[in-house]
Formats: sequence, C-alpha cells, structure tokens
Amino acid sequence: MIGYVECEFRIYEAGSLKGKRAVLQRVITRLKQKFNVSVSEIGHQDLWQRTKIAIVTVASIQSAAEREIENAIKFLDSFPEWERLETIYEWL
Repeated sequence: MIGYVECEFRIYEAGSLKGKRAVLQRVITRLKQKFNVSVSEIGHQDLWQRTKIAIVTVASIQSAAEREIENAIKFLDSFPEWERLETIYEWL
C-alpha cells in the first residue's frame, strides 16, 4: 500500500525565498529522520510565504501507511512557523 499526501502551508516567518528555504530544509530534514517517509517540495517554489510538499510512504497494509502519514502530518503541524492550509490524500 502506498500512501501519498499533498500539504499546502503558509510560512509566516519567511521574509524572502532564502528564509523560506531555511524553514523548509529544517522541517523536511527532521521529518525524514523521524518517520519512514519521502518528502519533497512540489509547488509554490517561487513564492516566499507559501509551499506545497508531498509526503509518500509504503507499507504492507493501508492502516500502517495511514498511521505513518498521520504521525508525519501531526509532526508538521507542531511547527509554529507555518500553518497547514490544504491536505489531499491518495491511497494506491
């Protein structure tokens, strides 16, 4: 089972693309270290206060993939620098 989720965020503390990249790099690195997921920025690369990231995980059963994705999203929501605006789930 493959779990895929797209999350769109507003980054409040970013005053430039450089500031946005600093926040993204820190969060994505921690997420990859803590969870069994792959993560990449997939949208809004040219906007300094918005980003869209994709998170993917693979598991033998859907409930395990769901649990990993939900834990990753809760972790992302714990950062005060940004707010999640939209979330789209897919199960393959």
